[in-house]
Amino acid sequence: MRIAVGADEGDRVALVDLDDPGASAEVIGLAELPSRAAALEAAGPRWVWSDTRHWYPILLRAGLRVERCHDLLLCGAILEGSADAREPRESERERPGWLAAAPTLSGSTIGTASSPHAGGPTALFDLGGGLGRGAAADADPSAVPLDGIVAEYRRQERLTAGSARPRAMRLLLAAESAGALIGAEMRAAGLPWSRDVHERILEAELGPRPKPGWKPERMAVLATEVRSALGQTSVNLDSQAELLRALRNAGIQVDSTAKWELHEHDHPAIAPLLAYKRSARLLSANGWAWLDEWIADGRFRPDYVPGGTATGRWATSGGGALQLPKIVRAAVVADPGWSLVVADAAQLEPRVLAALAHDEAMATAARGRDIYRGIVDDGVVETRDQAKVAILGAMYGATTGDSGRLVPRLARAYPRAMALVDRAAATGERGAQVTTNLGRSSPFPPASWHAAQARASEPDATPSDERRARSVARDWGRFTRNFVVQGSAAEWALCWMAALRTRLARVPPTTPAAERSGPVFSAAPHLVYYLHDEIIVHTPNEYAEAVAVAVRESAEGAGRLLFGDFPVDFPLDLAIVDSYAMADG
Repeated sequence: MRIAVGADEGDRVALVDLDDPGASAEVIGLAELPSRAAALEAAGPRWVWSDTRHWYPILLRAGLRVERCHDLLLCGAILEGSADAREPRESERERPGWLAAAPTLSGSTIGTASSPHAGGPTALFDLGGGLGRGAAADADPSAVPLDGIVAEYRRQERLTAGSARPRAMRLLLAAESAGALIGAEMRAAGLPWSRDVHERILEAELGPRPKPGWKPERMAVLATEVRSALGQTSVNLDSQAELLRALRNAGIQVDSTAKWELHEHDHPAIAPLLAYKRSARLLSANGWAWLDEWIADGRFRPDYVPGGTATGRWATSGGGALQLPKIVRAAVVADPGWSLVVADAAQLEPRVLAALAHDEAMATAARGRDIYRGIVDDGVVETRDQAKVAILGAMYGATTGDSGRLVPRLARAYPRAMALVDRAAATGERGAQVTTNLGRSSPFPPASWHAAQARASEPDATPSDERRARSVARDWGRFTRNFVVQGSAAEWALCWMAALRTRLARVPPTTPAAERSGPVFSAAPHLVYYLHDEIIVHTPNEYAEAVAVAVRESAEGAGRLLFGDFPVDFPLDLAIVDSYAMADG
C-alpha cells in the first residue's frame, strides 16, 4: 500500500491510496492526521509526501513512528541530477518548480568533498539556475496539493523504471527516504546532553562565564601573552588582517594564520596564539551562547538535512552537529539506566573503493584488519602513516609531497582501484558527470569552470589563460575523483542505518523510560547521532549487547546489499559507554 499525502484548502490534508485505482481522496483536518495515519500504518504502507522534514514531525509529536516513506523532494533531486536517468528525463520535461527547494538543487547547502590536507579548498556551487521548470522555483513543498503529489510520484516512477539501472535506483531512493525519516527521528529524540558537564568543560578551558561583551578569563590572559610576545599591545587577535600584520612585523613570515603554518615557526608568540585560537573556536562554536540556544531539557536537537550535499552526505541547518569537537563529547551522556552504543566504520572509504573497483588485492589487504596495516604488510609502503597518506592522496588527488611520491606505489599494487579514481578524475576534468554505485551523479561544473575553458580556447588566449583552464579542470577532477567514493560510502551508511532502524523498532518497550526522548523513543533503543561513518544509539542497558550485535550485523548486511559477494568487509570500532568521550579510548 502506498498512501499519498497532500495539502488541501485551509488547515486540511488529503490522502489517497495509490494502489487502489478506484480510491477517492480522503480530506481530514491536520489535527486528525496522526490518528488517521496510525490506523493506516498498521498495514505497513509507504507514505508518499513532498518533504519528510515537514510532514513527519507532525506524526512524531503525536507519538507515531512510520516504517517507510518516499520523499519526493529528495528523490526528485537525485533523479534530476542522475546520469542514469538522463534518457527518461528527455520525455518527462515538465518538472514542478517546488522540487527546486531540495538542498542540492537550491544551492543552499551543496558542497564538494573537501581536501583533507592543510589549505585544501572547499567550493560551493549555486546549482539553482534553470532547474525549476513550471511553477516558481521557491514554491513551498509543504503546500503541494494531493493531485500534484500524485502526479510527481508517477513521474518519478517512470524516471526510475526508465533509468539505466532501475533496481539500483529504487534502492537509492528508498535509502535516501529512510535517511529522511532517521533525520527527523534523531531531531525528535535528541542527543542526550549534560549541561553541567558542558559547563565544567567550558570553565576548565576558558574560565568562568564572562559578562556579555567580555572575553573569558583564560582567553584574556592568552591574548596578553601573545601581544607581549609580538611587542604590540593593541593588536586585535580576532582580526585576521591585524593579526597577520602583527606576525609579520614581529619577523614571523607567514601567508596565513592557519595552524599548520604557525606550527612551522619557533617564536614565543606561537604557543599562546595557538591556544588562544583553540579557545576562540570553542567559545564561538560550542560556548555558553551555543549551550543556551541548543541544549534544552537535556537534549541537543539539531536540524539535520539528509541529502544536503552533492555526494549525499548530510548537512545541518543549525547547531553544528556534524562538527562536534572531541573536547565537548564528554557532555554527551546517556540517561540513567541507559547506555550509548557508539560505532564507527573503520576506513570506510578505502574499503568502498576496493569494492567499487572489484580490486581483490586491495580488499585482501583490508580483510579482517586495519587496511593501512594491510598495505604495509603487502610491502607497498614502509609505515602505516605512509599508507594513510597514500590512500588519502589517491582519493583526493594529491600530486605533490609524500602523497605524490607514494600514490604510484599504490597504482602498482592495486591497479583496479587506482584506475577507477583516475578515470573519475579524467571525466571531471572534461566537465562530464561521474556516478556512484547506486546512481547519484555529480553536478556539472559551475559557470566559472566553463568560462575558464572557453577563454583558453579563444584565439587571443594567453599562457596565463591556459594555465587557469588547466588548473580549474584539475580542481574539478579532484572533486569527481572523490565523489564516486564518498558518494558510494554515503549510500552504504544510509543502508546501514536503515537496516538498523528497522531492527531497533522491533525491540519491545522497557523501563526505565527516557522521557526526554519523546513519546516515540522513550522506552526503546533509537538512533541519536550520525556523522558520515559513525552512529550512536541510545539504548536501555538491558538491550545494549543486543543493539551492538544489531549494529554489526546491519553493517555486514549493507555490504552484501550493495556489493554482493565481493569479498570486502566493513568492520566497526564499537563501544558500549555512558559518555561519548569514553568511546574515543
